[in-house]
Amino acid sequence: MVGRRPPRHGARTAPAPRTPAPRPGRTRGALVCVLVALCVSTAGSPARAAPLRDDPTWSAAPAPPAGTPGPDARSYFYLEGEPGTVLRDSVALTNPGDESRTFRLRGADAYNERGGGFAVREEGRSRGPGKWIATAEDTVEVPPRTRAEVPLSVTLPDSAVPGDHPAALVVDDGERKVGVRMYLRVSGPTLAALSIENVSVEERDDGSAAIGYTLVNRGNTTLRPRLAVDADGLFGSLIRQPARALPVELLPGRSVTRHERWPKPPSVDVAHVRLTVTAEAGARATATTTYPAVPVGWLVGVLLVLAGGAVGWYARRRRAGGRADRTPSPPAPPERHERRPRPQPAAPTTGAAK
Repeated sequence: MVGRRPPRHGARTAPAPRTPAPRPGRTRGALVCVLVALCVSTAGSPARAAPLRDDPTWSAAPAPPAGTPGPDARSYFYLEGEPGTVLRDSVALTNPGDESRTFRLRGADAYNERGGGFAVREEGRSRGPGKWIATAEDTVEVPPRTRAEVPLSVTLPDSAVPGDHPAALVVDDGERKVGVRMYLRVSGPTLAALSIENVSVEERDDGSAAIGYTLVNRGNTTLRPRLAVDADGLFGSLIRQPARALPVELLPGRSVTRHERWPKPPSVDVAHVRLTVTAEAGARATATTTYPAVPVGWLVGVLLVLAGGAVGWYARRRRAGGRADRTPSPPAPPERHERRPRPQPAAPTTGAAK
């Protein structure tokens, strides 16, 4: 063997001491010690900042009210009314360039993408509030260095249900498209309700973890959710993240799937993760999941050690039982036979005395 001096001639080597096999009563304590020794976590890489975008050559926005200083006084439309009413507004198209531009305008339904982004339906695919929007002109030519205001109207159907009906006004110059958000509300009872579904924790290659979940808007109003994350393990608290606003506008009837980065998950632990989401008007939801953080390699090693100890203990018991079976038993005492008394002959009968 490497690192061991060979014995000299004529010398006797002492036998190697035997390592006692683990006892069943110590299995739980040994496992806890192994878990404590393996509690090592690694830090994740920082997120990168998104690159800046160049300023657009033209803009589209709701026309500013009279007396406001610039065209960007409003960033979206907000119109509310009873079913059957007609709501009116205007959109401002600003062309700061040196050439004329021709714009096409249309209404479109709005929805949440899977990750929560605001998106609009393609042309001809709107079936909801996008069809309620009409502009004074579908095609508008704007001269250089000019801002044009185009009137528009929104007709709320008699059958429109109360609540929010998100839509957008899409402006297209042939090179790029801009969707101006339009929040339409039909007057009536509103309900703010949401739920959390499909909560899970997945490990990543960089040593971090991702907490996945799905938010579902079960009411009829647009919600801006806030998320709080808590996690507790066998050895104490792991996460205490207070509520923070999510970069999501959750539209009525829509769902979004998101992932929260967990930079330092435990290496060995059993974590109880709890998500709490709140929103305006008292909307609240809670969901939990369990994350067993046990490395497969270490778990296999621990199981092999325990299995080897159990096999050794069982083998020792078998050997001890075999030696007991081979021990000669003491001789049985000789049988003692009880001697029965012999019957005595009866005495002769004599005559009676006269």
